[in-house]
Amino acid sequence: MAKEPVRVLVTGAAGQIGYALVPMIARGVMLGADQPVILHMLDIPPAAEALNGVKMELVDAAFPLLKGVVATTDVVEACTGVNIAVMVGGFPRKEGMERKDVMSKNVSIYKSQATALEQHAAPNCKVLVVANPANTNALILKEFAPSIPAKNITCLTRLDHNRALGQISEKLNVQVSDVKNVIIWGNHSSTQYPDVNHATVKTPSGEKPVRELVKDDAWLNGEFITTVQQRGAAIIKARKLSSALSAASAACDHIRDWVLGTPEGTWVSMGVYSDGSYNAPAGVIYSFPVTCRNGEWTIVQGLAIDEFSRKKLDLTGAELTEEKELAYSCLS
Repeated sequence: MAKEPVRVLVTGAAGQIGYALVPMIARGVMLGADQPVILHMLDIPPAAEALNGVKMELVDAAFPLLKGVVATTDVVEACTGVNIAVMVGGFPRKEGMERKDVMSKNVSIYKSQATALEQHAAPNCKVLVVANPANTNALILKEFAPSIPAKNITCLTRLDHNRALGQISEKLNVQVSDVKNVIIWGNHSSTQYPDVNHATVKTPSGEKPVRELVKDDAWLNGEFITTVQQRGAAIIKARKLSSALSAASAACDHIRDWVLGTPEGTWVSMGVYSDGSYNAPAGVIYSFPVTCRNGEWTIVQGLAIDEFSRKKLDLTGAELTEEKELAYSCLS
């Protein structure tokens, strides 16, 4: 029996990440090869014509799973009945802009989109915020959509997680699919902490710790961390555009694992509403290692945190607390 279509909203759909993301969703990369979808695409009025162009291309691609497309500049129409919302639209930081200016622009965008989701999305709608500052945008969304369960509002740190996997796979010259259980702690910003202390690699003689195989703590505690933290900037420098392809792919990974579950013995990184686990600040959206089953995520508990890691977790937590205060000051 054919499945009922799932309605997936992508905001900022005429932008770069949206353009990379919508064909992936329509192809079944996000929800599986047997799950029909109806795409809801939202963008701002100046992008209406470009958005219509994307809609024309979706029609032209003749995706078998794509059962309908809603392309609109009206936030209520975009949010109506959606089961999954991927919030890519936001106000990007431009050169010479203060953080407070960027924050206040995003606060007003996320406030209005939260209200529309709150009133019009399907029950139990799952939300993924991609637009930066992703953690704090997600927190604002949570504040203004009180009837959406806090556990249904997440932000994207899977891109950083995948970047960390990629760096280890290149360093050890192994398949990226053989590397698992890296962790991104904290904020999707340059204070995030990519942690390999619990990560392993599949070898012919079983799973081995990454640290044991790399045999270079100076690299793992130094260059590896800064490479993952600064990877977005490096791609902008090289491409003269931001990392759209990898961000879109990571958004699909995040939703797929959340909805369909993580493989046994494997965790992934997600920005979720913090309950204070690992002494992270409670009440912010913080990236933790999680496992997913039956559409629910659970923070992996009981991992040992060494002194080096503790400082890194605290540093990124402090930044999130500061961002939260900045965001709340924009509300008043």
